[in-house]
Amino acid sequence: MEFNQANGERSASISRKTNETDIKLAFSVDGTGVSELETDVPFLNHMLDLFAKHGQFDLKVQARGDIEIDDHHTVEDIGICLGQTLREALGDKKGLKRYASVFVPMDEALAQVVIDISNRPHFEYRAEYPSSQVGSFSTELVHEFLWKLALEARITLHVIVHYGQNTHHMIEAVFKALGRALDEATGIDPRVTGVPSTKGVL
Repeated sequence: MEFNQANGERSASISRKTNETDIKLAFSVDGTGVSELETDVPFLNHMLDLFAKHGQFDLKVQARGDIEIDDHHTVEDIGICLGQTLREALGDKKGLKRYASVFVPMDEALAQVVIDISNRPHFEYRAEYPSSQVGSFSTELVHEFLWKLALEARITLHVIVHYGQNTHHMIEAVFKALGRALDEATGIDPRVTGVPSTKGVL
């Protein structure tokens, strides 16, 4: 993994190759919402594009996986890589706002994402979708992606879909809220000296 915090730039990149996937991912916290996404999972491309745009992150992903089996390994490993680059990019976490809670509507659907950049990985997920698939994408993979992101980034992540009728809209609201909440939580508060914890470390 490579990361760069020179001149205040918070970014990292990673290459991960297994017998199941081959992934190259670059992530910049302080971006402009630009994404370059090449994966074998079109619906995930769409969701990551929304995440980057609404979080004002720069995200580049090249991923190939054993989708002849299913999308599971590719989605899981992209979540792992994104989590690891996020953790590296944030460095010592000095000056972070740390917390965020964001609601995002998508037509009839409403999602909420709550984040604590805590160095304590935890994931809570409350979502019931009307259908188990969006096109060829299995909705259970949303949980897999978010859990691995939280685990590898070492953040506390709560995701709640309060209601909705269209599965695509509901998942889209989640990824938009994730981007906006992470943008807020990773923001720098000039009033904060050191890390935002009475422990003195995160």
